[in-house]
Amino acid sequence: MPEASYGRSTRWLTCVTIEPAQFGATREDVRLALEAEEIEARPVWKPMHVQPVFEGCEVVGGSVSESLFERGLCLPSGSALERDDVERIAGIVRRCGPARGAL
Repeated sequence: MPEASYGRSTRWLTCVTIEPAQFGATREDVRLALEAEEIEARPVWKPMHVQPVFEGCEVVGGSVSESLFERGLCLPSGSALERDDVERIAGIVRRCGPARGAL
């Protein structure tokens, strides 16, 4: 992401959404490929209304958060990542999807 001239980003959270039909792989396929290379990635946060503690509670809406949870992946991020780290992570993600133009 572009960085403002007046500061430095913490790069606290970097997430992507993956459209399996377009990309050729699921969020879980990508997560497992990263894990095989000892790189941790996690699904985006589970929506509150689908967590067991809220089972049976009234839900208004929720389809957007459910879709993001199904397709979203939190990638490694932080101000300590070097360019080589970012390129390695991106390369693994790219290799997961045969649809090369997807990224």
